[in-house]
Amino acid sequence: MQAAGEGAERRAAVALVVAEAGYGAGVHGLPQHERWCDDAALVLTRRAGELRSHAGQWALPGGRIDPGETPEDAARRELAEEVGLRLAAEDVLGRLDDYATRSGYCITPVVLWGGAARAMAPNPAEVQSIHRIAVRELLREDAPMLETIAETPRPVLRMPVGDSWIAAPTAAVLYQFREVCILGHATRVAHFDQPLFAWR
Repeated sequence: MQAAGEGAERRAAVALVVAEAGYGAGVHGLPQHERWCDDAALVLTRRAGELRSHAGQWALPGGRIDPGETPEDAARRELAEEVGLRLAAEDVLGRLDDYATRSGYCITPVVLWGGAARAMAPNPAEVQSIHRIAVRELLREDAPMLETIAETPRPVLRMPVGDSWIAAPTAAVLYQFREVCILGHATRVAHFDQPLFAWR
């Protein structure tokens, strides 16, 4: 399936970490969809304001896949570099669909179990702040937010969070996580586009 950034050749990976909503939150003994809604959160960051691209935006920890790395290796490395969270290979739960961005990257989302995820600290060179977004936030009635713009035939996707919103590609990853991992739907996201400000 072709995506918004058709022809993207640079490979990247992002870490979508499912963590306990609060330190010590009980997540065992419940069906997965129930404990993920009630007791789990996703780890997101706000990018540092000094970065040359996408400064201050919501993001998942991630970056380029180095030669010889798998997407899983790259996601775990970037997670450690950006927020100080070191997860093992056995913490990988799986992948979501690749998403080709307008800036020329093909992003592979890697889903990981982070447990309590206590040992997190932002790398100030890349990350302004770290946030735990309740998984239940993805199930809001106003999600997803779709917009039609003249510049593209594809619907532009955003996901609401609090009083703000998150744009694709991060929003595309969150939306597919909601659809596939929480609701059990076979939903694809490559056809969703990014807002104009992300087309660089």
